[in-house]
Amino acid sequence: FLCRSCLFMVLHVALQAAVFGEYTWEVFVYCWELQFHLLLLLLPYLLLAGNLGCFLLCSRANPGTVTKSNAASLVKVYAYDGVLFQRGLVCPTCTVEKPARSKHCSVCRTCVHRFDHHCVWVNNCIGASNAGVFLLYLLSLTATAGALAAVTAAFLIPVLLLSDIMHGTYLDAKGQEHPVEIPFLVQHLFLTFPRIVFMLGFVILLTLVLGGYCSFSLYLALTNQTTNEWYKSRRWGGSPHLPSQPQDRPLIYKNIYSKGIWRNLKEIFNPPTVLERKKK
Repeated sequence: FLCRSCLFMVLHVALQAAVFGEYTWEVFVYCWELQFHLLLLLLPYLLLAGNLGCFLLCSRANPGTVTKSNAASLVKVYAYDGVLFQRGLVCPTCTVEKPARSKHCSVCRTCVHRFDHHCVWVNNCIGASNAGVFLLYLLSLTATAGALAAVTAAFLIPVLLLSDIMHGTYLDAKGQEHPVEIPFLVQHLFLTFPRIVFMLGFVILLTLVLGGYCSFSLYLALTNQTTNEWYKSRRWGGSPHLPSQPQDRPLIYKNIYSKGIWRNLKEIFNPPTVLERKKK
C-alpha cells in the first residue's frame, strides 16, 4: 500500500466542496428567494450524502484480496476460460495461485479477486467485494452532478425570461444591430453570475462524462464482465456469442461468466462463494 497516493482523493473532495460551496452560497439563496420547492433545493444534498457514503465504503472496503490463506478456496469460485485466465498460474509477486478473473495490482501490491481496475479517485482497487458499492458510487455521483445542473439551470432560465433580454438587440463593432443570440445570452449570464455559470458548465460537463462512464459500467455489470476482461478481450477479437474454437485455430475469447441480465446484476452486489458454486 506504500505506492498509493491520496492526491486524487483530496482533489475529488475539494471539487465537491467548491461546487457545493457555490451552490449553497448563491444558487440556494437565489432559488429560495424565487420560492423554489424546498425538496428540490435539498435534493443535491441528499444525493451528496449517499455519494459520500458509497465513497467511504468503496475506498475503505477490502476489494477481495487474494492471500495464501484464501487462494485455494477462491480458485474454486470461477472457472478458467482458457483464454484470458489459465489454470495453474502463480503470481510471481504474491507467490499464490491466481484464481480465474483475478489480477495483481501494482499499486496496491496484491492480487485482487474479480479485478476490475484500480480507481485513483477512491484510492482503492475495484474487485469482487466492492464492485457493487462502486457502481452505486458512480450512479450517485452522476445523479448529484445532474441535480446540481438541473437546479442551477432552473434558476438561470427564469432570470433570462424576467430580464426580457431575449427579445432585445445589440450593436456589433461596426455599429450594426443584431437580434440577441445564444452566445450573447451566455455572455450576459456569465458577466452577471460568473461563478454560477462557470459551475453550471462544469457540472454539465461532469454529468456527460460520468453518464458515459456509468453507461459503460452498467453494460459491464449486465454482461458480467470486468474492465480488465473487456480490455483484454479486445486483443482476441472476442465476442460473448462466438462458439469455442478448435485447438488448431486461433483462440477466440468467449465470455463464459454471463448468466443473464438479472443474475449478472445480482452477482455484482452478492458475489458468489465456493458453496454457492457447488450448489449450482
